[in-house]
Amino acid sequence: MRSIFHIAIREIRIMISRPIYGFAMVLAPLFCFYFLTSLMGSGLPTELPLGLVDNDGTSTTRSLARNLDAFQQTSIVQQYANVSEARSALQEGDIYGFYYIPKGTTRKAQRQEIPTVSFYSNYSYLVAASLLYRDMRMVSELAGGAATRSVLYAKGATEGQAMAYLQPIVIDTHPIGNPWLNYAVYLCNTLLPGILSLFVFMVTVYSIGTEVKRGTARRWLTLAQGNIHRALVGKLLPQFLVFLLMGMLLTVYLYGYLHFPCRCGIPTMLLVMVLLIMASQGLGVLMITFLPTLRLGLSFASLWGVLSFSLSGMSFPVMAMHPLLQGVSLLFPLRHYFLLYVNCALHGYPLSNALPYVIGLLCFALLPVVLAGRLRVLLLTYKYVP
Repeated sequence: MRSIFHIAIREIRIMISRPIYGFAMVLAPLFCFYFLTSLMGSGLPTELPLGLVDNDGTSTTRSLARNLDAFQQTSIVQQYANVSEARSALQEGDIYGFYYIPKGTTRKAQRQEIPTVSFYSNYSYLVAASLLYRDMRMVSELAGGAATRSVLYAKGATEGQAMAYLQPIVIDTHPIGNPWLNYAVYLCNTLLPGILSLFVFMVTVYSIGTEVKRGTARRWLTLAQGNIHRALVGKLLPQFLVFLLMGMLLTVYLYGYLHFPCRCGIPTMLLVMVLLIMASQGLGVLMITFLPTLRLGLSFASLWGVLSFSLSGMSFPVMAMHPLLQGVSLLFPLRHYFLLYVNCALHGYPLSNALPYVIGLLCFALLPVVLAGRLRVLLLTYKYVP
């Protein structure tokens, strides 16, 4: 314990003397936590700019445009004379989409001749285009339903008969886990822990890699009396405590202050966060063990951390990926964290219900034990090449 204590004190002095540690362990995570949650503070994007091409120009189409503009996510910012002008504005990025009403739409609707309206959206901006597409489609369906209902009333149908014809099956939608369709809930619960995990990767690789680069690895092992396990515990413990503080702050911020859905309670998510940090440190040790050159180790850590966002399943379902990628996804600690978050915070099940993913994170955390012998040889014999 005395040697571990001396190594920990040495590591704390290194962390204090080098500003990169304070930036990567405290300042950058705090900035990301605040920036991403405030960026999506309103839940869904609102007042997205939309163009309008109304070649019909009747009271009916003007009412249709007003109804479209009344949607929370949509704001008609400009009316264009023709499709070419609207398309140019769309390509220049002035609007995310436009709604086109051709001439004769009202007349065709009154005669039940199936008029056609068109809407265009720029799917280079996926979220904005999807929301505008939904609003434009909804207002078109409502307008079509209103026209059909008027005809049915004129033919003597009752309100019940008309509605049974227009909507024979009523859809009752209940979004589970995120009933507000809040994008901050959807993204931040996995994105922010993933960013924290990325910083853990890089700091772990950097702290061990600099020992090799500066030629201080032997001194580090000497303080541990040649025991690589004591050396790793003494070095990683101060980093773990700082990252644990950041993880606790993030968990309390998300579920205590912002009140994101957490059916399992904050203590359970704190435990899951502890497992993620330990797993990330263990994987960081593996990275620097197999790529002892500092620049290669940091490059691999950053690449692995960024890939984890795509393969964790938060943005694209893993079950829809190639079978090979489904297996590869289990090599990322963030994938296990995401499944535990869904199991515990969203569904309210105990950790025992997702025990394989708890074991997965523990296996990552125990990697230094398996790699200790190889790392010791590396620290004693490896010659750093710039």
